[in-house]
Amino acid sequence: MIKHHLSIDIETRSSVDIGKAGLYKYAQSPDFRVLLFAYQIDTFPVEIIDLACGETIPERIKRMLDDPGVAKHAYNAAFEWYCLNRAGYKTPLEQWRCTMVHGLYCGYTAGLDATGKAIGLPQDKQKLSIGKALIRYFCVPCKPTRANGNRAWNQPHHATEKWQLFKEYCKQDVVTEHEILKRLDQFPMPEAEQHQWRLDVIMNAYGVRVDTKLIEGALYMNDISTRELTEEAVRITGLGNPNSGAQLVPWLNEKCGREQFADIQKATVAEALESREEYPEDVQRMLEIRQQLGKTSIKKYTAMDTAKGEGDRVRGLTQYYGANRTGRWAGRLVQMQNLPRNYLKTLDYARGLVKRKDYAGLRLLYGNVPDTLSQLIRTAFIPSEGHKFVVSDFSAIEARVIAWLAGEQWVNEVFATHGKIYEATAAQMFGVPVDRIAKGNPEYSLRQKGKVATLALGYQGGTSALIAMGALNMGLTEDELPDIVTRWRQANPRIRDLWYAVENAALAVMQTAQPQAIYGLIFALEGDILYGQTFLTVRLPSGRKLFYPKPFLKENPFGKLALHYYTVGQQTRKWEVASTYGGKLTENIVQAIARDCLAVTLERIAEKGLQVVFHVHDEVIIDAPMKTTVEEICDLMAEPIDWAPGLILKGAGFESSYYMKD
Repeated sequence: MIKHHLSIDIETRSSVDIGKAGLYKYAQSPDFRVLLFAYQIDTFPVEIIDLACGETIPERIKRMLDDPGVAKHAYNAAFEWYCLNRAGYKTPLEQWRCTMVHGLYCGYTAGLDATGKAIGLPQDKQKLSIGKALIRYFCVPCKPTRANGNRAWNQPHHATEKWQLFKEYCKQDVVTEHEILKRLDQFPMPEAEQHQWRLDVIMNAYGVRVDTKLIEGALYMNDISTRELTEEAVRITGLGNPNSGAQLVPWLNEKCGREQFADIQKATVAEALESREEYPEDVQRMLEIRQQLGKTSIKKYTAMDTAKGEGDRVRGLTQYYGANRTGRWAGRLVQMQNLPRNYLKTLDYARGLVKRKDYAGLRLLYGNVPDTLSQLIRTAFIPSEGHKFVVSDFSAIEARVIAWLAGEQWVNEVFATHGKIYEATAAQMFGVPVDRIAKGNPEYSLRQKGKVATLALGYQGGTSALIAMGALNMGLTEDELPDIVTRWRQANPRIRDLWYAVENAALAVMQTAQPQAIYGLIFALEGDILYGQTFLTVRLPSGRKLFYPKPFLKENPFGKLALHYYTVGQQTRKWEVASTYGGKLTENIVQAIARDCLAVTLERIAEKGLQVVFHVHDEVIIDAPMKTTVEEICDLMAEPIDWAPGLILKGAGFESSYYMKD
């Protein structure tokens, strides 16, 4: 039973760049210190303890840090929890609540300042804007100079006025966090989600081991490759800096005899190399060099090397609730969500060459060194000593979830039997027996249409969605695409109906303020009179809710009445208005349910005493004892879920001594 609430904010210092290396390595630095400790007990005034100037945390507060009857609150609580434990103050994770995560759950952004403004805090309750400069002054090492007495750190006595201001800044963060919490408490976060957050913090703190020899070899080889390619580019072009667009574009156009290139961006170069156009030999080679020099994925090796901490482990790779609308996890530091795929059949041999720094051997056998290093990035993640990776992911989870939600029975039957959804979709679309869509038969060409339609059209997409999914690269023509859209929608009438039902439910809630229940979902308008917050919420089968803050209705650019709400813009990263429609709402709901299926799986794996080291989309990577089998993990993923009766799930996996795409 909770007796008291303790809101906390600390200020710390470390020579490790937290932005590049992450929280965990930052706090592992030998020069890490907690400088200030601000706290508020219940609704009493905020107090601050100046640890840097010799004050100590009172015994009563130390006891509260370890008291299960005291709920500890902080904005980005993983930081306070980990840093305080590193500094010797025992405080168990299960007693902490993260106000930032609660805000993300309710549809707000991640930053304390931005959330305070979005939530509508009065000016005196908002975060002070002076913090960044003060943090740079007191929390980051300074450059030793003769003028500052060759000191490495600015201490409180070096700028007493600034230090007093810094203490006020720390106290104000507690005020802001506490005020945000008061408003969010009107919309509680399920205990199951609190538990998921704790699992995520434990996973991030545990980290994943990296192959330091492979990273060293890759960075070494990349340096040689970059130097050689640059020298070759200078020889071919005669330019001072052939990597400069301003210099290279005119050269390319002059060699082509026409204005062929407007820029040398990655997509432009890739499109030119994939086209069937014949370029002069030196232009062709220069485009190849440009593509190889443009491989940014090598930066992931640098990110791993920078973030690698105790035990050669990278920690803090995922952000809980990083995908604001659906609650999916997001990647951090190495950005695991967009790792390059590997196609090499001889990964072991290529890894050996890189670890031995055998540049000549790698180039001789594989030719394109940057591409080979890119393909090996996944393999830099390795299990703990005496362990193996067991990797498993959900097969076609979004297709399964949307069919289950909509009641598209023929799709559910496919997943309950042979599982060949692309073939079955093509058969349904074109009225041919599914067994005819097999290699060697003329009907097999229909499988491509079934595949791209399944992947692209589930959320009310049209021809542009097919093109975005790569339909034209599959050999389909633009003329064929409208027919594919029509046939897919005719073959999936219940999914089509789901889009319009979802949209109409959202509009009805906004127009009547009355809840609407459809397909096991509950749409409602929620708000509080005290602070004036309003949300359109969608209660999912799991009990979790999706939040759309400050919703309102107005016409969209197509002249249709549509739901609008506030969110963080993907391009601008600012709090702004967005509009939505049935297909997009359906996408949010389906991806959120798929996310909840993954959350159930993570719980089941934890209950087995196994440690997930990271997960990517619908795939889990377990640092497993040798006795763990792929089958038992796949079985866990396929087990029925209580809140989703009839949803048929399937896991597919493999085991390995390093991470890869199987």
